[in-house]
Amino acid sequence: MRKNCLRTNLLSLSLLLIPTALFAAPKNIIYMIGDGMGPTYLTGYRYYSDDVTTKAVENTVFDQLWLGMASSYPDDDTYVTDSAAGATALATGIKSYNGAISVDHKHMPLSTMMMQAKKLGKANGIVASSQINHATPAAFLAHNKSRQNYNEIADMYVDYRINGKPVADVMLGGGKKYFIREDRNLVNELQQQDYQYAENWQQLDQLTRSPAIALLADVALPSAIDNPVQQPLAQLTSKALQLLATAEKGFVLMVEGSQIDWCGHSNDIACAMAEMDDFGHAIQVAKDFVDANPDTLLIITADHETGGLSLGANGVYEWRTDKIKKIRHSALVIAEKMLAATNDENALQIWQTLTSMALSEEESKLLLMAKTDSNKALTSQIKAIINNRTNTGWTTGGHSAADVPVLAYGKWQKDFIGFQDNTDIAKKIMQYIQQTK
Repeated sequence: MRKNCLRTNLLSLSLLLIPTALFAAPKNIIYMIGDGMGPTYLTGYRYYSDDVTTKAVENTVFDQLWLGMASSYPDDDTYVTDSAAGATALATGIKSYNGAISVDHKHMPLSTMMMQAKKLGKANGIVASSQINHATPAAFLAHNKSRQNYNEIADMYVDYRINGKPVADVMLGGGKKYFIREDRNLVNELQQQDYQYAENWQQLDQLTRSPAIALLADVALPSAIDNPVQQPLAQLTSKALQLLATAEKGFVLMVEGSQIDWCGHSNDIACAMAEMDDFGHAIQVAKDFVDANPDTLLIITADHETGGLSLGANGVYEWRTDKIKKIRHSALVIAEKMLAATNDENALQIWQTLTSMALSEEESKLLLMAKTDSNKALTSQIKAIINNRTNTGWTTGGHSAADVPVLAYGKWQKDFIGFQDNTDIAKKIMQYIQQTK
């Protein structure tokens, strides 16, 4: 294992020493966005993944590709971006206001890299563990004054045409309720345009060519820790690459680890680390594709940090990943299962089964009191105990202004070394796309 890491690091170093100008622009671009994935999430995942039987802490796939950092502020004086403004910057190279889907302050459309790629004959794909018309994927395919206009955004996926075709050739994720509605069935309309369609995981293998769409949940997919499907984002990334690989002029694929952010908002550390694990496996799938297709660039970043995550809290100098690893569900699902228990004794047994944490008498009382209040109160108390026991700290249930990591792999990775703004990442990618025309 250490030899493989050394070989990867030597390869990366050799690529950094070669001037980018010697390479033609990449034919394919894989753009991966860990929504809410601040730098502490990468550090946390390293310790979470550590093989404790060895003295050293092993590098993760994130560490192998980490080259720089980026600022993420929106076009106002708040310094703290939301996902819509962050994704707009990452998709267009232009900053806008919080809530904007690739429009400026006057609600005028901003051209996205996928729209640019489509005009030049490239294929495009989006993968998300949220609904596919959520803020981040929407910013690559649509224009809207508000990220909340889900139906309008979904409509634009079908109605906005370049060279007579929708911008995206492959769309995989959740969001069925927005595409199959009483007023309009967008899936039928896409099928009439020769799109293949899958509505569950069993049908995913039936997608054999582009164009294709898979809507695997009414809204978002279950979080990775609660999903019976193993490594769901990695599976969808693999399928998207399979469908796009034959594009004659290459492709642009955006993959979002959507629910890293949602776990951060919830201050649920086990949920967050499970999402990081799924995202990490998806990155490995993309990295393997680059190895097999060296005319491909892999670029990875985040739109913002969520939660103000701290690895260590309560004045205690330790972070207990051994306890985090034993937690089998998100706090929300643990609460649901406890509330469904026939009595208090069974509820506490469910806690023990799903967390492997023995409760003190005081903790048991707090859980049972919260159980009589509401699902929200019980979920909150579950997280409080877990965060206290693992010494995990959070400063907010929202976003923070922390800089975000920038990772890259392939011949062009040196262009992303060091500090940059999120718009710089998009500008470089759009320049690549323009050069391949």
